[in-house]
Amino acid sequence: MRRRMLKWVVPVAIVLLAAVLAVAIALSGRDEQKLMVIITPSLDNPFFGQEAVGAAKRAEALGYRSLQFSHDDDAFRQSQLIDTAIARGADAIILDNAGADASVAAVLKAKNAGVPVFLIDREISARGAAEAQIVSNNYQGASLGAAAFVEAMGEKGPYVELVGKESDTNAAIRSRGFHDVLDQYPDLKMVARQSANWSQSEAFSVMQAILQAHPETRGVIAGNDTMAMGALAALESTGRTDVVIVGFDGSNDVRDAILAGKINATVLQPAFRQAQYAVELADRFVRTGETGEPEKLLMDCFLIDRSNARRLHDYALDPS
Repeated sequence: MRRRMLKWVVPVAIVLLAAVLAVAIALSGRDEQKLMVIITPSLDNPFFGQEAVGAAKRAEALGYRSLQFSHDDDAFRQSQLIDTAIARGADAIILDNAGADASVAAVLKAKNAGVPVFLIDREISARGAAEAQIVSNNYQGASLGAAAFVEAMGEKGPYVELVGKESDTNAAIRSRGFHDVLDQYPDLKMVARQSANWSQSEAFSVMQAILQAHPETRGVIAGNDTMAMGALAALESTGRTDVVIVGFDGSNDVRDAILAGKINATVLQPAFRQAQYAVELADRFVRTGETGEPEKLLMDCFLIDRSNARRLHDYALDPS
């Protein structure tokens, strides 16, 4: 009887052991695959969404697993997500941060936990916390946009500036780049300057109020494309089609508005490529312990108008 039982038990045990070993090997292989965590302000906003897509595609092409989160410009939420990345054993974090000052502690927390952080789009107000800060050359881009605005305005007339989120370094840099060009033309008169917090709905409301106070407005220069689209909607709601509009980012929506003759120009900051480059530097750091590059890295922007708008897709300019 015992022999008969052993005859069945031994093969079953071997099969079970083989199954356990197979699962263990599979789990071991999965655990050995390195992890890159990508955190952006939003996954729904087209600009930030393309950052996440670009980073994830490049990470996976380099053999990493990727996780994507959004902090909704909430520094506390960002801190929690960095805790999550640390707890999950992330090898690197790609981050478009929630504020120049408010993000320093969270980035340092990751660094102290041995998880390198690679910033994209927005810089922070400290050096040495992140391994890299890869940002668009916002001043250069704003200068391009302002020059196009001056030309479209014929170097004169009343205009409005819509500014981004005050806590965002990019908002201040772009505004300075605009004015270093615009202020050279004494016949250009700024009648209003107001923040719309990078928001299309806020820009719509702000622009409606400005138009009531300053119906003479002939131009709008906006710190991002989302606000430019909000301003366009406000102008169209009042039947105004005579106002020059220039944005900043290079969104598909503004591209279509340029081709339709509703917006004059925008400035492309290469979000997709920027995110991919951050992943490439992160991979290099994970493999070698260094990036081989300075911490602060600038990527030049490009003017988009009717001459090249058809080449613009998902924050990238086709080569032909």
